[in-house]
Amino acid sequence: MSSVIPVSLPQNSYDIAIASIAELGDRIQPLSKLGKKALIVSNAAIFKQYGQTVTDSLTQAGFTVSSCLLPAGERYKTPATLQKIYDAALENRLERSSVMIALGGGVIGDMTGFAAATWLRGINVVQVPTSLLAMVDAAIGGKTGVNHPRGKNLIGAFHQPRLVLIDPEVLKTLPAREFRAAIAEVIKYGIIWDAELFEMLEQAKRLDQIRAVGDELVQEMLVRSAKAKAHVVSKDEKESGLREILNYGHTIGHAIESLTNYKVINHGEGVAIGMMAAGLIAVEMGLWDRAECDRQKALIEKAGLPTQIPGGFDRSEIVPTLQADKKVKDGKVRFVLPRQIGTVIVTDQVAPDTIEKVLNSIDLLRDP
Repeated sequence: MSSVIPVSLPQNSYDIAIASIAELGDRIQPLSKLGKKALIVSNAAIFKQYGQTVTDSLTQAGFTVSSCLLPAGERYKTPATLQKIYDAALENRLERSSVMIALGGGVIGDMTGFAAATWLRGINVVQVPTSLLAMVDAAIGGKTGVNHPRGKNLIGAFHQPRLVLIDPEVLKTLPAREFRAAIAEVIKYGIIWDAELFEMLEQAKRLDQIRAVGDELVQEMLVRSAKAKAHVVSKDEKESGLREILNYGHTIGHAIESLTNYKVINHGEGVAIGMMAAGLIAVEMGLWDRAECDRQKALIEKAGLPTQIPGGFDRSEIVPTLQADKKVKDGKVRFVLPRQIGTVIVTDQVAPDTIEKVLNSIDLLRDP
């Protein structure tokens, strides 16, 4: 089923198209002020599966196509890896009207977006996410960046894509762990925005495998998540207010990812643990009903996601690490906390003692 979801902004509005990647060339060809040079940025595994289809689609639409393959994994989301994209842009003489095509998951999307934001002070980028995590979250909204050794996405820019093209068919080749990780972001939308989506997920027999979930529910996840993020981004493009709710679960999740050097848990697993912690903080502060917090835990576990903190580091390091978070204002960490399923608040009134109490109440994860 094909769908087009608009992201309406004061400037640089664009569409999220749920369609085949074979249509990419035809869909970007009509975009205004777009030149005929395209650089596909991907990794070797993804490019092997989809690179030829994307290249053929662009070539048939009249583009001159080149490619840049990056190493796979969050640990390579660094300024040093970014240099490879800049080198490819220079070698292929990309111009301000040229377009970078981000073909991959969130890491590829973030790095390609940042490269496009900074090459020649900003060129076009099109996001073609190949993971569910990127489809429902990272590819939409224009957040781009790379990691600093002491914090995730500390180096970045807002740079909206010209188009986001989501092809549900590519999910059928997605590794099981990556699919499960993405369900964390879908659960997030249920908590912060869409109680009906949360209930749909509860009613599903299984959430840990795409085959068990089925095409119909996957389509609902994609459309509802995209609509939620498009609405929030349209109201608050650069995270000055409403958009902060999209960080639910990310504050503590990012800290744990960083402290484990991005090698123990992936992003979605970090978000799952972060949502668990944020829910317990909300209960501890009297903001959220314990029964709803338990529903969240049950849904996270149903998706095969962790609700415990991984070992290998001192959990007392989490609170100091939070001070490096991008969302800190005036030295205070800002948390997104649930009030009920479908409604959250943003607050900087979470005491460090409360955070530590909750973190100490969560078991260690034995098998991350």
